[in-house]
Amino acid sequence: MVLLAEWWWIGPAAAGAGTLGWIGVRRSRQQRALPAGTTTTGDRAARAWASRPMSKNAARRLELDAAQLDLLTARQAITRGRAEVKIADAEVVRAQAERAASRGSSEAVSAARARLVAAQHALRAASADLRARRAAVKAAQAMLPAIRGGSAPLPVERLLAEHDAVLARWMAYETDPALAIDFPGMSDPRSPLLAEFLRAHEKAQWLRPASAQTRLEPADFLAYRDAVRRTVNAFDHAERIARHGDKKPPPAFDGSEAWGRMASDLAESAQRALARSMESMGRAAARSWNERNTKRGRKSTDPE
Repeated sequence: MVLLAEWWWIGPAAAGAGTLGWIGVRRSRQQRALPAGTTTTGDRAARAWASRPMSKNAARRLELDAAQLDLLTARQAITRGRAEVKIADAEVVRAQAERAASRGSSEAVSAARARLVAAQHALRAASADLRARRAAVKAAQAMLPAIRGGSAPLPVERLLAEHDAVLARWMAYETDPALAIDFPGMSDPRSPLLAEFLRAHEKAQWLRPASAQTRLEPADFLAYRDAVRRTVNAFDHAERIARHGDKKPPPAFDGSEAWGRMASDLAESAQRALARSMESMGRAAARSWNERNTKRGRKSTDPE
């Protein structure tokens, strides 16, 4: 009886452990038995959210939001660049002090100064990039009224059109026999002329949204935009070599330069859209004025 009083809990505990073990095995079997491709509730919710089309306001503001995100990245690069300059400057001071104390060499001082110069150059480049990003934000802001008014395409539509245009230029060499004979390097996938273009095209095609209504985050838009810019840049270089024999290496893709070109294009488009809007408003005002004068003339000529 004493033993039973002291060890009474063994039976229920064993039964409970067996029950929990059976439940765990059954649950693990159920998890292993899930069919391939089955997702959790969170995955399904995320996929459903991503499959929803973008709102009109988000689609119109996408380029502006992307430009602001790029501006934030440029500001962070400036902060890092300033910190790296301070660190490099401190390294120069330390190397000079060690050389003065006969614990360092002149080579160490020269290497520290070289790192300082490189950090200063990187900071100046980051500053130029920041100015270009600010110009891009202003250009996107100037373009927004035209996009809202319908006189300018949506940012994604314009980027898709730019991508389609370079693909059409490439397909011309693939489908036109005369171009294929005159410029065989532009239609041969083994040609080194097309190597860089095909790599850039593959990445741009992978980042390309399914349609202009596909939900995109500003970071996704930036990635696709840069991929399209690289594709256009690589194709222009390959075509220039094929047609004119220019053997210069392809220019490296510069994000700040791309932003500067895009900012200039956006500013010109915004000015054209504004001019068209002002012209339309002027025509509407003139038409309204003429209609009022016509009505007044009719009233004055009507017999009482």
